Amino acid sequence: MTPTPSPLKTPARPAARVLAALSLGTALSGCSIISPLPLWELTKATGEVTGVALQSSKGKASDTIYHLHPTVKTVCIEYNPMTQVSDVVPALQAELRHHSVESRVYSSNAWSDRCPVWLRYSAFVDWGTPPFSDQHKPYLNRASLTLQRDNGQVLSTSHYNVDSSFSTGKWATTRDKLGPVVTALLTGFEN
Repeated sequence: MTPTPSPLKTPARPAARVLAALSLGTALSGCSIISPLPLWELTKATGEVTGVALQSSKGKASDTIYHLHPTVKTVCIEYNPMTQVSDVVPALQAELRHHSVESRVYSSNAWSDRCPVWLRYSAFVDWGTPPFSDQHKPYLNRASLTLQRDNGQVLSTSHYNVDSSFSTGKWATTRDKLGPVVTALLTGFEN
């Protein structure tokens, strides 16, 4: 016959196992999450990552109008001092370079005989709180680009607007936002 365990020893074993498991779990510190609802924590983390990815996605060109014209090889950018975004011109020049278009920047009253094609722009900012931050920062909210001949004839125009429903692209770089708009301006094709 096997001896029967005393009633006092039976409940102590599962409690000791739970206590040992909790002790080992806390000893792992950064390697485990102690939560009563681990799936809920995973869902929240996934949601945060998805939100950041959506808000950092590239922009899209909209309302593009393109008139057939010869391929543009050089562009003069008319500097707009009223634009509140400091990195618009470097972003425009980088994207133009990406399309093998040379560019120079001139003030609005400095017309040059060497500039048969001009790029004029306007850009507006808004303020918001980026993910994982508690400080308000400016971001490019909308922009308008127009490619014109020196006589004023419009060759093409295209726009960028932050998606108001999901704010996709809200925290993307200015170049990522303006890249598709410059492509649409030069080719006539939106995204």
